[in-house]
Amino acid sequence: MGEHKQNYYGSLCTEMYEILHEKAPIDELQFYLSYAEKCMRILEPLCGSGRFLVPFLERGFDIGGMDLSEEMLAKLKQKAPSAKVIQTDILKYSVEEKFDYIFIPSGSISLFTDIDICKNILRKMKELLKPGGKFVFAVDTVFDRCAGNSDYKASVFVKTKEGFDLVLKGKNYYDEKTQTQFSPSIYELYNGSKLLQSENMDFQTHLYKYGEMEQYLRECGFKNILTYSTYQKEIAFNDECEMFIYECSI
Repeated sequence: MGEHKQNYYGSLCTEMYEILHEKAPIDELQFYLSYAEKCMRILEPLCGSGRFLVPFLERGFDIGGMDLSEEMLAKLKQKAPSAKVIQTDILKYSVEEKFDYIFIPSGSISLFTDIDICKNILRKMKELLKPGGKFVFAVDTVFDRCAGNSDYKASVFVKTKEGFDLVLKGKNYYDEKTQTQFSPSIYELYNGSKLLQSENMDFQTHLYKYGEMEQYLRECGFKNILTYSTYQKEIAFNDECEMFIYECSI
């Protein structure tokens, strides 16, 4: 078995992610592009394999990124060898420049289930913003919680480019008190019936209630906070949506 790390995208997880999510959903991509201008310095923390960062580059935007997963960044570099990306923990990311626009798509901030760490990330984003700059990001909501199942079940099957079978087995448990969705997973790579490689992923997400993140943002010094329920910028009024998308400044 591979090493057991919380929310770390290892080689098999990255391989499946690339097969299933190689390109960003059009509505989500257009939403994040709507804030960008050619004169801006843009940052995408947690950029992964580049499904958002690469389209920004292709459109001529000045964008940089960072991610902890060496495997995900290797995929990004295959697509865009000249991309300005750094492999590091988000809280250890340190550059002198400030950014006009920072965005974190796909609910990635929900991966930080320790709220104190999440607040430190928000403070880090505030430090990296220029005056008047915008921070735009999404989180998963309590509406998106999964029903529990105690046994590992195979849920996703894909073929790799080498013709091997890559299987995802997972189970779910939602903790109401901490609002944490636990989804431990096992990725298995097969050549026929022969197991070639196995990798564990301790996948956890914090699911947000309406008004919760807004409180953290204000606490960390953000102002002018807008909360959307869709990528069409419909204002959120309650928890009845799968994602909250925030637009805020300092």
